[in-house]
Amino acid sequence: MPSENRMPPESPLPSPVLSQRGLRIAGISALIVAVVIVAAGITTRKFADAKLQEWTENQAVPVVAVAPPDTHGKTTTFSLPGRLEAYTQAQMYARVSGYVKEWKADIGTPVKAGDLLAVIDAPDLDQEIMQAQANLASAQANSVLADMTLKRGQGLITSYAISQQDLDQRAADASNKQGLVRAAQANLDRLRVLEQYKRVVAPFDGLVTARATDVGALINAGAGGGPPMFVVSQISKLRVYVNVPQNYAPSVPVGTKALITVPEYPAKTFPATVEASAQAVEVASNTTRIQLVVDNSNGLLMTGDFTNVTFDLPHPQVAINVPASALIFNHSGLHVATVGSDGRIVLREVTISRDLGSEVEIGSGITADDRVVVNPPDGIANGDKVRIAGAPGKPGEPETAEAK
Repeated sequence: MPSENRMPPESPLPSPVLSQRGLRIAGISALIVAVVIVAAGITTRKFADAKLQEWTENQAVPVVAVAPPDTHGKTTTFSLPGRLEAYTQAQMYARVSGYVKEWKADIGTPVKAGDLLAVIDAPDLDQEIMQAQANLASAQANSVLADMTLKRGQGLITSYAISQQDLDQRAADASNKQGLVRAAQANLDRLRVLEQYKRVVAPFDGLVTARATDVGALINAGAGGGPPMFVVSQISKLRVYVNVPQNYAPSVPVGTKALITVPEYPAKTFPATVEASAQAVEVASNTTRIQLVVDNSNGLLMTGDFTNVTFDLPHPQVAINVPASALIFNHSGLHVATVGSDGRIVLREVTISRDLGSEVEIGSGITADDRVVVNPPDGIANGDKVRIAGAPGKPGEPETAEAK
């Protein structure tokens, strides 16, 4: 029986139903993928926008520097500029006119009372003395003649050789001549006293701190608008003059101790004591002039030197000082900005007890535990968020103990 050639069975063709189902599944898958991509993009963009907004807000929050108030004990220290002056100082002017014949003491020369400083050649004075001597001799001679005439008249009056009126005239003339003698003598004595001023001498023990003359210089009697010939200063102790602000003056009574420093000895201090107060306020500066005394037996300090005077004043309570830059003046008064534990500004109304220049002593309004904003920005208000310079964390969040 002949074998039949069998053909392999053919694969069945996909039906239209199966093809449409596959397309539908692929489309749905693509749509899901697209939705996921779009959702992821939107989420990422929102997250980026949120981060950008947070960064922007953080940048808008001001950064401030804070510091606790400076507290002192039961004393308040403040410093003021002052000027050293000789305890006693004499400007030596000539009492006679003439020319400087010689001088004996230059600047920096220590002198004793009565030591010769200069000699003045006064020829005009010498001539006046000679004239006064001649006038005195003439007056004495006239007085002697008037006395002799009076005595003769007294002898003749008994014999009625002269009248009583003539005798009275002789007595008056004798008395007048005696007065002229006394006047001439007084004038000569005055010139003799002036002659002593040809020698310029030191009035007390001290130091010659100025010399404004030389040999041959013309000297006019008195000040004459010119400089003094010499200036002699007593420097064993010095005066220190300080202008104390009006509100501090009652706190610096006589006897208050102080320390002074001078530029030439920056590491050395010199004790001083308040000796006197002007007890008056200068209208131009609203200050009171205070005089202190400092011992200078070692001769280290110089007259006219600038000095810094530091006072330690008693205070009844612990003093709280803040920088002057921390003060805020506005329509509602005087305030100091502090930062609370939540990182927000708290404005505290304060009063000033003492103005110390770069710092002020607070009378009331803050405590030693407050964190004071050293340089508050303009327009800062209660409740504003701030970032503390150098502290971690976001603005408005409480700080940790380490951050504080």
